[in-house]
Amino acid sequence: MIFENSIKTNKDAFIAELQRYCTLLGLDPEWLMTVMYAESRVNEKARNPKTKATGLIQFMPSTAKGLGTTVDALYNLTNVQQLYFVYLYFKPFTGRVHSVYDLYKCVFFPAMLGKADDWVAQTSSLSAETVAKYNPIIDMNHNHQITVSEFCAYVDTYLKKKLQK
Repeated sequence: MIFENSIKTNKDAFIAELQRYCTLLGLDPEWLMTVMYAESRVNEKARNPKTKATGLIQFMPSTAKGLGTTVDALYNLTNVQQLYFVYLYFKPFTGRVHSVYDLYKCVFFPAMLGKADDWVAQTSSLSAETVAKYNPIIDMNHNHQITVSEFCAYVDTYLKKKLQK
């Protein structure tokens, strides 16, 4: 499995649980491993010191709360235990994810899922400029907005670099 060398503990149990949840969600396990690698290097203890995003898919504090937990509680789980919350996070997207791009959109900017290539990542409470400011590597043309096509191009570029290593 892709990026399985990044799994530092409970490798067999982790892969088995990952495959079980992916079957329930109708996902390719390699897509989920790719997203987890991009977000945390498949490290359940990964934590962003600025945002407090934590874990395998970098759960934001508000996201953790919505799942009935906290980032501190997630931090204290094993990688296998944390997969349950990864499953809960992706469950509402069941049937709408058709590629690794779609799956990563669910983590990066869920409103992006199902949108046209020229759709700009923004909401009524989050400007396109703010999204681009915090994700400058994805704003490839530096116009202070991120479109679906830019996001997909970033994923391609990022994944190609990681897969070549």
